[in-house]
Amino acid sequence: MAGSIAASAFLPGSPAPAAPPKSVLGERPDSLDVRGIAAKPSSSAAVRASKTRAHAAIPKVNGGNSALADPEHDTMSSSSSPAPRTFYNQLPDWSMLLAAITTIFLAAEKQWTLLDWKPKRPDMLTDTFGFGRMIHEGLMFRQNFSIRSYEIGADRTASIETLMNHLQETALNHVKSAGLLGDGFGSTPEMSKRDLFWVVSQMQAIVERYPCWGDTVEVDTWVGAHGKNGMRRDWHIRDSVTGHTILKATSKWVMMHKLTRRLARIPDEVRTEIEPYFFEHASIVDEDNRKLPKLPDIEGANVAKYVRTGLTPRWADLDINQHVNNVKYIGWILESAPISILEKHELASIVLDYKRECGRDSVLQSHTTVYTDCNKDSGQTTLHCEHLLSLESGPTIVKARTMWRPKGTRPQETIIPSSS
Repeated sequence: MAGSIAASAFLPGSPAPAAPPKSVLGERPDSLDVRGIAAKPSSSAAVRASKTRAHAAIPKVNGGNSALADPEHDTMSSSSSPAPRTFYNQLPDWSMLLAAITTIFLAAEKQWTLLDWKPKRPDMLTDTFGFGRMIHEGLMFRQNFSIRSYEIGADRTASIETLMNHLQETALNHVKSAGLLGDGFGSTPEMSKRDLFWVVSQMQAIVERYPCWGDTVEVDTWVGAHGKNGMRRDWHIRDSVTGHTILKATSKWVMMHKLTRRLARIPDEVRTEIEPYFFEHASIVDEDNRKLPKLPDIEGANVAKYVRTGLTPRWADLDINQHVNNVKYIGWILESAPISILEKHELASIVLDYKRECGRDSVLQSHTTVYTDCNKDSGQTTLHCEHLLSLESGPTIVKARTMWRPKGTRPQETIIPSSS
């Protein structure tokens, strides 16, 4: 049978085998599988014949003429080489392409969800991770802080220690941004050469409101001259969104020698370094200059005394100058305040008078004297306390005065526009 077919292709006059009848449009083939596709022939001769017809109907891809391919050559090569690349078998696998497109869209949707994060508080968009910047022609430094969850207390607001730490941080970053940071804690290069460093001698802060968790505060700080051998540093903290004043503070600083631990004069070289940054502008005009008592020895019906003893600094309470950080003193002062005041009142202002430094091996005691005064005109009761933090051996470390207001009340808020 195969020989007759091959002979008919070359010998004229040989009868060609009858072609299978073509199916009429709409007529079902005789043999269909379950998918509706014509079943493949079962015999090997039929397979070879179908391949011969297929190759005869398809022209060469790379050739210029349309001569028919050799069926015997194609039959032999089909088992050893892949099928020729045609338009049909070069089409992509649509199922794989669809799966790839779906994967891309799902990944893009996930990324868009992360990028489209919308915080509930618009002030959280503020960049709180920078070190701040110089403003007001380089005479003022500004830095933002976000109130963290570990910086709030039982009242769900930031503590006074948190705000004081923000003051200290901006002061150091101010010196760093100005290019005046030596190898000490806020010391300039000329101060480091002479083993000098700054110590705070007095501080006063007025708190109008306490920020909450998630709030962003904006802290401005600047320095000015104070006498011949001192420096004054001021701060102004406001809400970065509303502009409401949160805290205003002022402080006075003197120099101490690192080795002798005694106060020192400001050298001319140091004065030349810092004077270009002096900005004569006070954040608190009406400073509380009332003298603080040496000992809480005032007696009266409206006076109550509280004492807390056995206070000792931890290693974490020391700064790089090997003395207790000044913010830690505030916590020790409030250690002796009665819990009833802390539960029902909030600190409105504080005045601190630092007398001497405290070291690692010091043992301290905290005294608090509570005064209750009644205003005859308004009938309101005011509360203020006087504090004394001293070594158990006698010398005074810090004297302080605090003013308190009932929780839930707010002073007249001031809005000072942010200047740049």
